[in-house]
Amino acid sequence: MLRAGSVWAAAVGASVAYSRRRAPQRATSLRLIHARMHAQALTLAVLGGAAAMHYYTKTSKTSADADLDFYAHLPPATDADGNENERWSW
Repeated sequence: MLRAGSVWAAAVGASVAYSRRRAPQRATSLRLIHARMHAQALTLAVLGGAAAMHYYTKTSKTSADADLDFYAHLPPATDADGNENERWSW
């Protein structure tokens, strides 16, 4: 959260500085409005990029699949005829 806020504040500051240099006659309130819009667009672009990266780098196994893999190594509880396996009977 702190990093996102810092990036957003830096984007606002950079946008205000750029617009002050580019159009010095523009009102300060208008500069702040435009700076906020630029920072918001940058934030949405970064969040979209992070979401895309998460989607495309997600592994094929989830934690539920990993739990099932553990049980796959155990012997079956019943044999082909439906009789209980000796290892599983108490």
